[in-house]
Amino acid sequence: MKYLFTLGFIISLPLLSYSQSNIHEAIDQYAQEINDQVIEWRRDFHQYPELSNREFKTAEKIANHLNQIGLDVETGIAITGVVGLLDTGKPGPTIGLRADIDALPVTEQTAIPFASQARSTYLGQDIGVMHACGHNIHVAMLLGTIEILVSMKDQLKGKIEFVFQPAEEGAPPGEEGGAKLMVKEGLIEKYGIEVMFGQHTNSTTPVGHINYKLGGIMAAADRFVIKVKGKQSHGSQTWVGIDPVTAAAQIIQGLNNIVARQTALTKEAAVISVGKISGGQRNNIIPEEVELIGTIRTLDVEMQDIIHEKIHKTATSIAEISGATSEVSIDRYAPVTFNNLDLTRKMIGSLYAAAGEDNVHVIPAVTGAEDFSLFAETIPSFYFFTGGQDPEAPADQVFPHHTSDFFINERGLLTEVKAMSYLAMGLLISRLKLTDANVV
Repeated sequence: MKYLFTLGFIISLPLLSYSQSNIHEAIDQYAQEINDQVIEWRRDFHQYPELSNREFKTAEKIANHLNQIGLDVETGIAITGVVGLLDTGKPGPTIGLRADIDALPVTEQTAIPFASQARSTYLGQDIGVMHACGHNIHVAMLLGTIEILVSMKDQLKGKIEFVFQPAEEGAPPGEEGGAKLMVKEGLIEKYGIEVMFGQHTNSTTPVGHINYKLGGIMAAADRFVIKVKGKQSHGSQTWVGIDPVTAAAQIIQGLNNIVARQTALTKEAAVISVGKISGGQRNNIIPEEVELIGTIRTLDVEMQDIIHEKIHKTATSIAEISGATSEVSIDRYAPVTFNNLDLTRKMIGSLYAAAGEDNVHVIPAVTGAEDFSLFAETIPSFYFFTGGQDPEAPADQVFPHHTSDFFINERGLLTEVKAMSYLAMGLLISRLKLTDANVV
């Protein structure tokens, strides 16, 4: 069933090159006209990335632009977040459009002329900083969307909150941040946001394509820390001490077995990954302690609880067999990203209009995670993926997210701007109520 609603009236867009047009043509034309500017924004944010909770210059650039075009702007939300308000002055729903703004501790290895040379300190280590997940694309996309919606203000009803969210990749240890802190500070209630939209560029989805799913689209993400404690000794006399390195290695294998042999994968997917191992001082000393830090991804709440229990049991039991001890802590970072069923069905037509029905696809849930899920826990929300892969690129030149070679083709920005603009227009155009948004 298609949810395509065709508008039967003509609108006036004084900022466009013509005065009367079908709303589809109006959005498409303006998106094309500002595309070069959107690409310029993308390159600037890419060249000057900042880590989570440290996005001070990024936030300043965003706030300055929002002020220049006349929006009400608030800064310092969840430390470095920015919110811009477009108030039409007419009664209607209040919707939120969200873009995340932080980068990753990754040293860029691409050959693009605007590659990042930025460096910072992360977990005590000097490291390069890169937009290795495409959040610079998201910022540019939302700025482009704002340009279109501001130009169409006279045709809208209600309010739009443009939410530039920091620390989606997770606040540094010991700090709060991201969507969790925004929700905690009362973002939803303060601005009266009734619906939230978000999107994520994808390096392995062809440019011009959009992927979505009803219900759970992304996994819950949890962070675990396992401290394995042994007894220090000389490396030439391992039997004198208790080796936490060996125990930690065995624990990693045990964690892999939880998913491979103890989890009902025909029900939902699950992943346990160790991303950081630290311990020891030099080559000939058995250390006192080794620390494992990793992530857990689940798509089912019951499976999530079971896996947490098994991690505790596995780490404790293996450590005991080795004569060591272990301490396990698990932090629930983000729940499953859930697309509201009714809202998603109503907005599918907007995606068809933005990209063409043949380019919009239903996908299975992915084991990536998003703290956008914390907005979706609070209010009806819709999250989807947009293509950033050059379809002509060789397979060995398509790199995944969170890697030093990660690359997004700029041609995808046009579809991304159009998609978010269509979604917003669909809920805020004249004659349309939030409850019957079978739109554009």
